[in-house]
Amino acid sequence: MRATWTIRNNRFDWGVRTYLMGVLNVTPDSFSDGGQFDSLATALEQAKHLVAAGADILDIGGQSTRPQAAEIDVETELARVIPVIKAVRSQLDVPISVDTTRAVVARAAVEAGADIINDISGATFDPEMLSTVVALQVPLILMHIRGTPQTMQQLTDYQDLAGEIQAFLQARIEAAIAAGINPAHLMIDPGIGFAKTYSQNLELLRRISEFRALGCPILVGPSRKSFIGHVLNQPDPQQRVWGTAAACCAAIAGGADLLRLHDVQELRDVCLVADAIWRQELA
Repeated sequence: MRATWTIRNNRFDWGVRTYLMGVLNVTPDSFSDGGQFDSLATALEQAKHLVAAGADILDIGGQSTRPQAAEIDVETELARVIPVIKAVRSQLDVPISVDTTRAVVARAAVEAGADIINDISGATFDPEMLSTVVALQVPLILMHIRGTPQTMQQLTDYQDLAGEIQAFLQARIEAAIAAGINPAHLMIDPGIGFAKTYSQNLELLRRISEFRALGCPILVGPSRKSFIGHVLNQPDPQQRVWGTAAACCAAIAGGADLLRLHDVQELRDVCLVADAIWRQELA
């Protein structure tokens, strides 16, 4: 059993059931929904839709992390995410995660009403991130990546895929604890789709259970990703919902605690049934 998180009167008993993180990309260029929710009105409408559909957490991000995505400047990222976080917080009590690798954005987001920092770099891109999280006293999600979104798909040579990812995450957990972050406030993400090939993503889903040894809740984010499109011969990410469902079932069977999803309404039922099948034996 992982440590329990309590955020805005929402209790997360990791290991008891699968929790759902709804993706809210306020970007013009995200891989599957870029431009759909990049105005304040559309973002707030989508936030309400995701919560009504069963999202336990909203993950709000302003920097696309798809392969080859151009890096935006900090002012642009702040202008995209902070007004949305404020608007969502003014109308919804749902926990909010900010998807950022920048400490200044993390701080501004928490001041605007965010509750969790989700850093795809495992807090390696910004040397100020760990100390900022210590000061903010919020949970931190550490993801595995190699390189940057511009270079990561050229950095997929592993001798031991799961072992090397586990070693990276262990090192980041140790760095976070050394910086002063409460170990009970850490979550890990093996980084499906980030510096991994098609076959490596499949292998990683088969080996999710190995990451339980790190002692942190596990986030898995397979939603609509290209390896699913490869299996289905489906170039449109928005038509990959049922392929995503299969990946989610694999993640749950392996012990994932939180799934990061675009299609919360469709996948909530999938996860409830998968929990009924597998969760009891994982507890």
